[in-house]
Amino acid sequence: MSHDPAHFSPVFSIDVSAEATSNQPARPTDVGAALIALTRQLIESQQRQNQLLDQILQVNKQVLQASNQANTQRQNELTQWRNAHPKLVRSCKQALETLSSVQTEFLQNLADEVADSKDALSESDYVFSEFLDRYGPRMAHLNGVLQVLNHLGG
Repeated sequence: MSHDPAHFSPVFSIDVSAEATSNQPARPTDVGAALIALTRQLIESQQRQNQLLDQILQVNKQVLQASNQANTQRQNELTQWRNAHPKLVRSCKQALETLSSVQTEFLQNLADEVADSKDALSESDYVFSEFLDRYGPRMAHLNGVLQVLNHLGG
């Protein structure tokens, strides 16, 4: 078997001689210059990214400050309201305590129902839908009322 380069297609041959021809890739000095240019572009891109990240950080700080100010203002207004309505605040606290115990019983009933009908809930869409219809809205409404009472009764 001969290893004569003439027997191979030009597609499968690579000329590694030192002579420069028009088909050869760029010279090493050109590759070095290209790498330097690419490195500069990368650095410029990273600097631009850093500038954008700094801008995003500044915007986030401003949003956080505005949010903190709004929360402080809301808390001050709620405190003023509580001070202006001490009797209502006491009533809200009492209602919260009562409804918290109601919620505990409700959750216990819900948990018992799930335990009793575990197989039926997983096997029947109808049973599961009935369960959600029975407990879902009441739980959502009760949680909403408790949340309001908690804020007002603070």
